[in-house]
Amino acid sequence: MSTTETAIASAEAHSAHNYHPLPVVVASAEGAWMTDVEGRRYLDMLAGYSALNFGHGNRRLIDAAKAQLDRVTLTSRAFYHDRFAEFCTELAALCGMETVLPMNTGAEAVETAVKTARKWGYRVKGVPDGMAKIIVASDNFHGRTTTIVSFSTDPEARADFGPYTPGFEIVPYGDLTAMREAMTENTVAVLIEPIQGEAGVLVPPAGYLPGVRELTRERNVLFIADEIQSGLGRTGKTFALDHEGVVPDMYVLGKALGGGVVPVSAVVSSGDVLGVFRPGEHGSTFGGNPLACAVALEVVAMLRTGEYQQRAAELGDHLHRELGLLTGGGAVEAVRGRGLWAGVDISPALGTGREISEKLMEQGVLVKDTHGSTIRIAPPLVISKEDLDWGLDRLRTVLSAR
Repeated sequence: MSTTETAIASAEAHSAHNYHPLPVVVASAEGAWMTDVEGRRYLDMLAGYSALNFGHGNRRLIDAAKAQLDRVTLTSRAFYHDRFAEFCTELAALCGMETVLPMNTGAEAVETAVKTARKWGYRVKGVPDGMAKIIVASDNFHGRTTTIVSFSTDPEARADFGPYTPGFEIVPYGDLTAMREAMTENTVAVLIEPIQGEAGVLVPPAGYLPGVRELTRERNVLFIADEIQSGLGRTGKTFALDHEGVVPDMYVLGKALGGGVVPVSAVVSSGDVLGVFRPGEHGSTFGGNPLACAVALEVVAMLRTGEYQQRAAELGDHLHRELGLLTGGGAVEAVRGRGLWAGVDISPALGTGREISEKLMEQGVLVKDTHGSTIRIAPPLVISKEDLDWGLDRLRTVLSAR
């Protein structure tokens, strides 16, 4: 067997089969490019679902991590450390908020947001104990914990994991009327993705997000924006909500916050909302650790320049213009997205999204399929226009092969 086949066979033999990776074994990476164990190079057009917004091996982030590794990596929140206050202060400022509650993974941050909303509902809004309701959107993807899959509409994510956690109302994404009708005096929050990534990079109708903001404010309900994939530069602005001039009550952040170096997530909100927690009611051993704070601080500093948001906006315009030219010819049925983020619906006559992804892999481009014949394109924000065009040329080649 080849080196690749041997590595894959070993992984299949000794790991749970909870993923179905493309048959490529990455050994090193830099910028927007990855190299496998055979020495073949691939253009990364997925960027770790936005975790690698700043590219592989970003020098600023690696240097920040290395410097911190020589000092202290973990204290637990039983003690303060000298990077914690700066991290919370700078991230709060980037978000235009007051208070940060750091965690590790995106799912942990969503769980934290759910707990925050419920506690706020009981202590501040006055909802009777055990009656809090949170409205979510169909086709959502917020993580894979038992509570989160309880309000998923994806059978693959949800099936066989019951009994499910109650307290959630599911309404159609983009339907403000349905959301309004679902609200009751016991509704404590609306939790939505400004753009639904896993569903195929679905952008809601114009006016929907401002409508959610107006409705939640009117009904004294928290607006929780899950910007784990869409935030931190991906769409051409710091947050996807910025495109509509909307500020939520709470941001849920992750993925790119750790720069592809360490897992870092956070819930960011006002002091009044996150102030509902008292010592001992919520925590995380690794949440807000010194290494995570050092890397995330560098991420925040990079975003403050606006350079990455501008790159995503300009290259994103180019990406969507080129992808738009592929529609109408029978190969591509639709293109959606914003910034350097696109969902491309391939005609089922050409194959499934998995099959198209495999063909692109053979051409040296790595993407990810979702929901049948859709592929997601989300390269690192540091990708050059030349490399982006190279990847798009490979897509054209695959789509033209009948």
